[in-house]
Amino acid sequence: MSEEKLDQWIFKLVLLGDHAVGKTSLINQYMDKMFEEDYKPTIGVNIIQKTIELKQIKSNVRLILWDIAWQEKYQKFRQYYFEGCVGALLVYDITRETTFENIKSKWYKDFKQYVETKNHTYVLIGNKNDLENERCVANNDGKNLADAIGATDFIETSAKQGKNVEKAFLRLVQKVLSNQGVNFDID
Repeated sequence: MSEEKLDQWIFKLVLLGDHAVGKTSLINQYMDKMFEEDYKPTIGVNIIQKTIELKQIKSNVRLILWDIAWQEKYQKFRQYYFEGCVGALLVYDITRETTFENIKSKWYKDFKQYVETKNHTYVLIGNKNDLENERCVANNDGKNLADAIGATDFIETSAKQGKNVEKAFLRLVQKVLSNQGVNFDID
């Protein structure tokens, strides 16, 4: 009895946003279902790989996740971090208005400027929705920004609790594959 061969895909994805919005925590939750309270800023870029099996389309997808540092001193190198990128999670902290404002004025602008594909694919993430009592950015404001910048989707997540984290990554992969002519549904 022979095993059916799976299609193989490799996608480079970036996580963009200001410091302490939870980019690294989202990756840690997605990769290992873990959350660390102790904040350690990313220096330069952190590169992580994960392979997921999408049984509904008989494919394996290797994700190469680039967690890009926010510090201005890395700005001159940032354009190189985008080479080969096919999608992004644009992340802000729902408890800090400036992180939301910087999505459009900085991170979205960088992504559009440096990513060379015609099919710009990105999901807007409002992270830390477990801190509802500290919320500064309304859910509707996130939805409106997602519409304004043409995001594939808008999802509020909690890296701490794991809420909607896997959905955010899968939704991005779903759109990237759709751009390749491969469609599938996620639960």
